[in-house]
Amino acid sequence: MRANYLFTSESVAEGHPDKVCDRISDEIVDLVYREAAKTGVNPWGVRIACETLATTNRVVIAGEVRLPPSLMKKDKDGKDVINPSKFKAAARRAIKDIGYEQDGFHWKKAKIDVLLHSQSADIAQGVDSAADQQGDEGAGDQGIMFGYACKETPDLMPAPIYYSHKILQLLAVARKKGDGEVAKLGPDAKSQVTVRYVDGKPSEATSIVLSTQHLDESWDSTKVRAVVEPYIREALGELKIADDCKWYINPTGKFVIGGPDGDAGLTGRKIIVDTYGGAAPHGGGAFSGKDTTKVDRSAAYAARYLAKNVVAAGLADRCTIQISYAIGVAQPLSIYVDLHGTGKVSEDQIEAAIRKNMDLSPTGIRRHLDLNKPIYAKTSAYGHFGRKAGRDGSFSWERTDLVKALKESVKA
Repeated sequence: MRANYLFTSESVAEGHPDKVCDRISDEIVDLVYREAAKTGVNPWGVRIACETLATTNRVVIAGEVRLPPSLMKKDKDGKDVINPSKFKAAARRAIKDIGYEQDGFHWKKAKIDVLLHSQSADIAQGVDSAADQQGDEGAGDQGIMFGYACKETPDLMPAPIYYSHKILQLLAVARKKGDGEVAKLGPDAKSQVTVRYVDGKPSEATSIVLSTQHLDESWDSTKVRAVVEPYIREALGELKIADDCKWYINPTGKFVIGGPDGDAGLTGRKIIVDTYGGAAPHGGGAFSGKDTTKVDRSAAYAARYLAKNVVAAGLADRCTIQISYAIGVAQPLSIYVDLHGTGKVSEDQIEAAIRKNMDLSPTGIRRHLDLNKPIYAKTSAYGHFGRKAGRDGSFSWERTDLVKALKESVKA
């Protein structure tokens, strides 16, 4: 491990075109879970893989679903088809909440197409009945998922992504409150923080990059910096800003046209922003728009949960966990742990403790983390990890309630 180095991570705001699409896709997931609960449909049977495309005043929602009857209607031939009205309403609410009321992208004026259709029967049979007969359902796809935690921040996240998210979160809250000139910022923004590490620990910020949309066309980079700098300094908190720190605030000058009007967006294109900012491996699968039979989502949450509990238990200062799956097979094919030379016990002991204390089949993960709920829209911006577990069950994978069990297991 290097002791002294620079590392950079970026974040994007909820109004970034790709994040608009992630938000709409996750609103659709929440809608399906909410309608299932409302109409007495078993949430364990919910299936959805929803992709969104957004461009100038246009949104296209596509994918595969298994829906509660309340989201269906009869066509002219008496056949059950998807009723697009509630899906369109959910998308408009999301766009409005983000803050888009601009000529090129407006929550009320945008045309929305809903092209959802029934889930493939071939996929459904593999998920509904696990081929290895070790769980109630098989994995929704093959793949590898990673989880990571470290002692760099209070939330056990890498410092560069932690602070990049925090800058944009504070600006979004202030923008929506509408107090003063910060209310003239637009929803679209990107941040980037470079952190100097000394003896393996975050020491100071050496460069800060922020590009944010602004609605006042007279503003230039100097004006934008004057508005946003107090929020950046507040976000960085205890992290020192280097005396020679380089600031790049709206380095291209004007940034008025933003969001899907300025650049098309797609679901699932910000997977590094969603996770660890490049400080840890990524299996390649996106999260948003997927129900939790899809191990791209649920197993990545489980891997983060386990890594965070390992570090919170004091068993290591850093922990990376990989889990792998085959489609239609319930139990993972492999579990791999790397403590990066910081472990107080061996990786073999941690792997054994994980298998003992958590069922990592899709059913086991969904049950342990209580994932069959409409809790996903709020995950769509500012990262899926390093967030506070909510009373509504959101971010349950950020709990550290496995600490005691892991400690006891490695002692045995």
